[in-house]
Amino acid sequence: KRGLVFIISAPAGTGKTTLVQMLTKEFPCVVASVSCTTRQPRQRETDQVDYHFLTKEQFLQKIAEGEFLEYVQ
Repeated sequence: KRGLVFIISAPAGTGKTTLVQMLTKEFPCVVASVSCTTRQPRQRETDQVDYHFLTKEQFLQKIAEGEFLEYVQ
């Protein structure tokens, strides 16, 4: 089966996470992708749920191994 990809993009603090949570709740066929980050988790964030929290070394290793479609440093 083929599906559609939607990219939700906006500056930090604009409600992207809230929007994605609403969409996945309303439409069970919508699945959220979990991004990787090297920043420290914020209060109430969970590894592998909100983000994949990586060390800088882990992040650079994934880049070297071609594991990302895109990334920003």
